[in-house]
Amino acid sequence: MSTYLAAIDFTIIGFVIAGIAALIVVGIIFSFFSVWLRAWLAGAYVGFTELIAMRLRQVPYGMIVDARITAKKAGIDVPINDFEAHFLAGGNVIPTSQALIAAKKAGIELEWDRACAIDLATKGSGKSVVEAVRTSVDPKVIDCPNPTSGRTTIDGVAKDGIQVKVRARVTVRTNLDRFVGGAKEETIIARVGEGIVTTIGSAESYKKVLESPDSISKVVLHRGLDVGTAFEILSIDIADVDVGENVGAQLQEAQAEANKNMAQAQAEIRRAAAVALEQEMVARVAEMKAKVVEAEAEVPLAMAEAFRSGRLGVMDYFRMENVKADTQMRGSISKGDGPNA
Repeated sequence: MSTYLAAIDFTIIGFVIAGIAALIVVGIIFSFFSVWLRAWLAGAYVGFTELIAMRLRQVPYGMIVDARITAKKAGIDVPINDFEAHFLAGGNVIPTSQALIAAKKAGIELEWDRACAIDLATKGSGKSVVEAVRTSVDPKVIDCPNPTSGRTTIDGVAKDGIQVKVRARVTVRTNLDRFVGGAKEETIIARVGEGIVTTIGSAESYKKVLESPDSISKVVLHRGLDVGTAFEILSIDIADVDVGENVGAQLQEAQAEANKNMAQAQAEIRRAAAVALEQEMVARVAEMKAKVVEAEAEVPLAMAEAFRSGRLGVMDYFRMENVKADTQMRGSISKGDGPNA
């Protein structure tokens, strides 16, 4: 009896395990059935093993299958593994598929690998592969200079010194072959601005620029400014031309002011040198006077020494004093300040 009950227990356990396994299989089949059925009905068949593998790799298999169905309906046959590989690489599967479809409808040759490369290259830049294809189909207009840079015009100076202010618009089309690794809009704006400034600077007069502003666009357009960029320049149109300041006159005025300041500085240097020389002469005169006074102070000493040595007598001294007094009197009479003047 106990053996019979044990056999019954094992049978029940087996049925329970089989039921659980069946429920798991049914759940798996049910969770993938709708996606599998949708792909099968759309002609983009995906096997259950592939769906389960994507689920285990944490890939949103529903989105991948929808992208494949969309591409298949547009006549583009891309293997499901390529969609999954692009997702695992960090790409945007749906926009890439849409860009591929848009390129096919527009007659633009674009392969899946190149579309994936463009999508990964534009990641984090605010652009997208869809925008790249759309710009290739519908050309884009770029303002030069960019209003967000804070400047509204490109300023150049003609040979006559008159400033010319120009605002241009550049029509570009995406070159998908050079989009990956090619320079973007900022390079186009910088090159066009450089070409405009160079063209204005080579003009003999600002009047020629005002007379034919299209000459600027022609010269700039033939410089090959789109080399190495992700765009192809279709046209450069001058939107506005204005006359600015007379830069040449301002520079001449500034040069004249600088020359005047230099001349004043040199004159000040000469004046200071003359004042220094004058003071030097005054000092030398004072030095000479001091030497004269020193020499005059030695005369009484010499006379005293002559008295002591007997070389000078008393009568000689008095005659010398009479001569000095006579000389002073004659000097006073000649000046007119004497008593008989």
